[in-house]
Amino acid sequence: MPSPIVMISSYPPRLCGIATFCEEAREFIKKRHAERDVLVISHTDGDGDGVFPIIDMSQRDWWRPVAAKVRQLQPYAVHFEHEYGLYEYHDSRGAGDGNEGFLALLDAISEFPIVVEPHTVHGRLTDFEADFLYKLTQRADVVLFKCHYQKWRLDWSFHGRGWETPRNIMVIPHGARPDRRWTVKEVPKLRKELGLDKIKNLGTHLVGLIGWIQSNKRWDILTNMWEEIAAVIKSKTDQEWDLLAAGAMRDVNHRKDYEKYKHQVDVLESKGLAHYYEFIPRGEQYYKMMAVCDFIVLPSTDETQSGTLARIIALNKPYITTAPMEGLTAQTLESRGGLLFTNREMLREHVINLACNEGLRMELGNNLRWYLDEVVSWEIVAAQYDQAYKKARTASKTNQPVVLPLEF
Repeated sequence: MPSPIVMISSYPPRLCGIATFCEEAREFIKKRHAERDVLVISHTDGDGDGVFPIIDMSQRDWWRPVAAKVRQLQPYAVHFEHEYGLYEYHDSRGAGDGNEGFLALLDAISEFPIVVEPHTVHGRLTDFEADFLYKLTQRADVVLFKCHYQKWRLDWSFHGRGWETPRNIMVIPHGARPDRRWTVKEVPKLRKELGLDKIKNLGTHLVGLIGWIQSNKRWDILTNMWEEIAAVIKSKTDQEWDLLAAGAMRDVNHRKDYEKYKHQVDVLESKGLAHYYEFIPRGEQYYKMMAVCDFIVLPSTDETQSGTLARIIALNKPYITTAPMEGLTAQTLESRGGLLFTNREMLREHVINLACNEGLRMELGNNLRWYLDEVVSWEIVAAQYDQAYKKARTASKTNQPVVLPLEF
């Protein structure tokens, strides 16, 4: 049996965007590599076939059992999904270790080909982030950024500190499923499956606020003016448009904002202008909930890349999102599939325009279809991962670092 690809990440059933990302990525990596196992070393709450839930972040030396497992598995390549919070050990005072254990793990398994995919790479780095990325790129064979701007901004940030820019960075976009597209004719069936057909007077046309309900996903920006927007759309089109707000709270620290956002939707619902639908945003139901909407609004105020946007793209749904906002803006410009707003009035105008202009919705949707098929489909991304693994293996065997061109 060929040696396995080993992914190290959080993993379902943990309610975590990285866990869901890893699950989808693993599916398509496995599809491409039918000849070998794709295994996961996860945190202790991970589960499933080929999953080893041994990352125990209550232990300072959590990384030692992980390194031992990697050595036992003798992998073809080790593929990390990285988010700072996933690998931060806190001592009895609550003080964090600055991801020192993560770097120690990379040192401990340095004889194997290592690919690290960090999910948070801000355009303007803090001193801690810059130092961590420097140390990371020194230890990994290949580092994967999601967006091109992250790579050229890193060059600017490192030069500003007098550091040499690492050359082992590849840009591989956030993957999106190519198999979750429903036609307009299938929407009534989906509404029935979700139970939306039982809601009295729910509009034929829906604007979606879909996903995890957290403080940075500012639903209130739209809900505060939805009543007035709905009236304008009605006057222009004589169509009934409702707001579908669907999701759940993931982090108890966001409860105050969750309750505020939900209350605003409840008030609109009492006026027959919106509906709140509680569900866990993962799996096929997540896609179906978006599929019943004519377009999606994603008013985020902090996002370096977005699993929510990946699902919007997978469905070829026109959307409106905040700018300038790191990966959200980058993918909107590259795909030409969404509209950007920088203030409330722009959001208001875009929502009205998109609701009143079916041709524009079709144009944006077709642009997203092209972007999915040609750029971000998981099948394309899995092939790019394969290139990263091969580069990492060559570097590991020859002890010669990967050298890739700078972005600019």
